[in-house]
Amino acid sequence: MRVDEVTRQHWQLAMDRLLAQGFPHLLNGDARVAVYWPYRGEYDPRPVAARLRAEGAQILLPIVLAPATAMIFRPWNADTQLAQGAHGIAEPASGEPVQPTVIIAPAVGFDEAGYRLGYGGGYFDRTLATMAPRPPVIACAHELARIPSLHPQTHDIPMDYVVTEAGIYRRVEDRLVRLP
Repeated sequence: MRVDEVTRQHWQLAMDRLLAQGFPHLLNGDARVAVYWPYRGEYDPRPVAARLRAEGAQILLPIVLAPATAMIFRPWNADTQLAQGAHGIAEPASGEPVQPTVIIAPAVGFDEAGYRLGYGGGYFDRTLATMAPRPPVIACAHELARIPSLHPQTHDIPMDYVVTEAGIYRRVEDRLVRLP
């Protein structure tokens, strides 16, 4: 579905506000927040990342090391040299891996149980399956991308939260509940 630029910008600002207001713990100086470089029509978390960084959080970007493997996360700031990674997506060219305390993940779709749909590489699910303890995961998607069920497979991992331009949803007992 094609969305006009004014609507897309409205959604961007609404999601920026919801992420900043709905997750105040991200603003503490100990937070290590993994975001993503937007791809195609995904929500762009870079404005929120800039605000979080200004408040003292460490911002991380995912790195795809090889197909069908878990990702690692490296620090990212304005001085970080970026390289083109998998699918031409920008990622830090170097740096030591850092374990995030929160992950903000892209979603091109999501369902009523909190499962997300990406572009099919399985990188986020594979990565989350290797993390112990697993940090909270916040998927960002557009409300029009909600469907009743993605028919998740055994390897699919549900998100803890989903943020859309319409609100914040938390996964409770295998279903999404909108937060007030």
